[in-house]
Amino acid sequence: MTDLRPLSPGSRIGILGGGQLGRMLSLAASRLGMRTHIYCPDPDSPAFEVTPHKTVASYDDAQALRAFAEAVDVVTYEFENVPLAAARLIAEIVPLRPGPRALEVSQDRLVEKAFLSESGIAIAPYSPVTSLAELEAAIARIGAPSVLKTTRLGYDGKGQRMLRSPEDAAHAFAELEAGAPLVLEAFIPFEKEISVIVVRAANGDIVSYDPSENVHRDHILKTSTLPASISPAAGSTAKAIAERIAQALDYVGTMGVEFFVVADGDEPHLLVNEIAPRVHNSGHWTQAVCVTDQFENHIRAVVGWPLGDTTRLADVTMENLIGDEIFATADRSATPGVQPHIYGKSEARAGRKMGHLNIVHPIKR
Repeated sequence: MTDLRPLSPGSRIGILGGGQLGRMLSLAASRLGMRTHIYCPDPDSPAFEVTPHKTVASYDDAQALRAFAEAVDVVTYEFENVPLAAARLIAEIVPLRPGPRALEVSQDRLVEKAFLSESGIAIAPYSPVTSLAELEAAIARIGAPSVLKTTRLGYDGKGQRMLRSPEDAAHAFAELEAGAPLVLEAFIPFEKEISVIVVRAANGDIVSYDPSENVHRDHILKTSTLPASISPAAGSTAKAIAERIAQALDYVGTMGVEFFVVADGDEPHLLVNEIAPRVHNSGHWTQAVCVTDQFENHIRAVVGWPLGDTTRLADVTMENLIGDEIFATADRSATPGVQPHIYGKSEARAGRKMGHLNIVHPIKR
């Protein structure tokens, strides 16, 4: 369903997913005078704390999905694993932004890689794997080290195994196979990882934020730092690639595009690692130092408003608070320039993102 008319304050935005991203989207919508309705199966979802309108139901409950869609003016989502059937059902009733195509591409690594390749965007060599024999043949072509991944539902290092030599193949395949399609990717000896947050409106207008330089710990994003230590040319190229992906998907909303920066003479080249059709962890820094942060710009795109200014006003580091790190927030928030964001999750567990800090630094002239 397509409707390009801008929504007025007081309109109702449905959000599929009740985690921290849904929570921050709801808060951003509230600043613009919009009401939000959160749909999530988990009755303890942290996003439920910031809006009185909620539906607790599974993503395969067609009756609940229809009632939800009929109660709002537009629907968006905070995570990319919303079942495609649910997205398509909702899109028949009310505008869904981003649309089902973005989910279809991003939910399967093989589909995503094929889409990027067909769009002329550089990625790491890869090969589909459905048997141990295919894995061994793929290693012979791609080489080792390489990474074996499930094609679906992998995040924060889950669903993947490093193969340091061909002898690791059988063990890695046995751990991941279980009937799931797999993909072997070449291991890229990158210099650094960066990401670009891009926002596209339904009318085709598009803006992007400065690239962040990202550091992971135990496969979980730990920090995103601005400015990234890359050349202006590399930064412009990364933005242009992210915008091309958003255009190719006819995307509406905020998207994260992750890159490997690979040494190549005087000017490194960029490989797209993955795309995330949603507001993105590596874009949380925009809350502290941009006129319009990624969450507000997503809401603007979803409701048909003009996109906001993405100018960065200061240098900044976003640091995820993982597990027990959340308990030091009060002390750390006393430091000048520190802006805390706490997600309201009930239990601090190892590897669980509990909040983040945006640590602002004056721009060096």
